[in-house]
Amino acid sequence: MEGPERLLDVVDALAEVFADLASGRTRSPSRTVVEHGPRRQMVVGTAVWERRGVGSVKVSTLTPDNPERGLPLIHGVVVLTDLATGRIRALLDGAELTAVRTAAVAGLATRLCAPADAGELAVIGAGVQARALFRAMEAVRPVRAMRVFSRTPAGAGRFARWVRGAASRPVDVTVHDSARDAVAGAGLVCTATSTAGTEPVVEADWIAPGAHVNVIGGTHEDAIEVDPVLLASALTVVEEREAALEDAGEVRAALAAGLIGTADLNELGALITDGFVPDGRTTVFRGVGLAVEDTAAAVALTEAAEARRDRR
Repeated sequence: MEGPERLLDVVDALAEVFADLASGRTRSPSRTVVEHGPRRQMVVGTAVWERRGVGSVKVSTLTPDNPERGLPLIHGVVVLTDLATGRIRALLDGAELTAVRTAAVAGLATRLCAPADAGELAVIGAGVQARALFRAMEAVRPVRAMRVFSRTPAGAGRFARWVRGAASRPVDVTVHDSARDAVAGAGLVCTATSTAGTEPVVEADWIAPGAHVNVIGGTHEDAIEVDPVLLASALTVVEEREAALEDAGEVRAALAAGLIGTADLNELGALITDGFVPDGRTTVFRGVGLAVEDTAAAVALTEAAEARRDRR
């Protein structure tokens, strides 16, 4: 798992690529998704980032019952290519890259939207993605306390022990028996579950006014982690509107219920290029992942690894 320094490299690269997306200097083609059984997917995503001279192809699988087998939810591989020569520049583990880039894009949204002094973090979920999210949150905000809830108490306990040992500064970690208790009063909330349900894991009225919420879990396009009612009053942020309309359960449900319109979906790239300044409203980032995010994360991690080798 990458430390906060490497995650900051990825956050910075994502800020660049989203600015390029917003200005039309690059694009992120839709991924190819092959369903093979209930909620089982093989996903292929490819994109190029012209300004950095790289492209990537990621092949990944999503198998929702894998955690019950003691296996990761996601497996995969990422191939990073040099656009000028066509050579293969790096091969990266797809599951690890997915966790890092997903956490980093949540970190970017947090850096843009959350109060600078937000230090009370709630995490719903306790798997690999939860660990990456903690790294990202402590990289962009002064996390002083973390509350965790997981439907598997043993997993929550392991996650809490890991945070106590891995945190770059002292963090008061508590495990809670309910999601409601975990999120109560927290200025930062991250949900990272493998839910397939359409009933919220976190209700809207549990979220403290002015909090920033990162929603990145769920195993299919209609899965819901956070009550869609929250989107009616919050500033809602997405990577791209089109991708959110396809894959973000909360967004799809809020639109279907007439709680929001497509114009209420604020794209990350536009926030960056427009110089967005938080105004105290509750903010919700709903991420689904874009192929070009994998490209940006892969080149950031590869360049960092190359720099470390050169210093030896």
